[in-house]
Amino acid sequence: MGKLSTHVMDTANGVPGAEIKINLYKVAGDSLQLVKTVLTNSDGRTDAPLLEGDALTSGKYQLEFHTADYFRGHGIDLAEVAFLDDVVIRFGVANADEHFHVPLLVSPFSYSTYRGS
Repeated sequence: MGKLSTHVMDTANGVPGAEIKINLYKVAGDSLQLVKTVLTNSDGRTDAPLLEGDALTSGKYQLEFHTADYFRGHGIDLAEVAFLDDVVIRFGVANADEHFHVPLLVSPFSYSTYRGS
């Protein structure tokens, strides 16, 4: 049974990214279909997989992490137009029977991601 999960690590402060809003979209051509909106927990993870089982299908997805709101909420002085406001990661699911873990390592001025396990 496949599933999609994520977590966020605040690399500027060396802590999990807690209470970060994440939007998950299914990409269909040029349009986005909002699948769900969640907040990360105190460990920077979601309480449950974003999708699992039959809800995860092959295709393109997009995760949108609201990171500027998070950093501002933690007292980081960002410009009115933040360098990284929302971090968007678009990725493909070829085999929906696999586990797709898409973590975000983020600071106010950089981020990285990878396919985890």
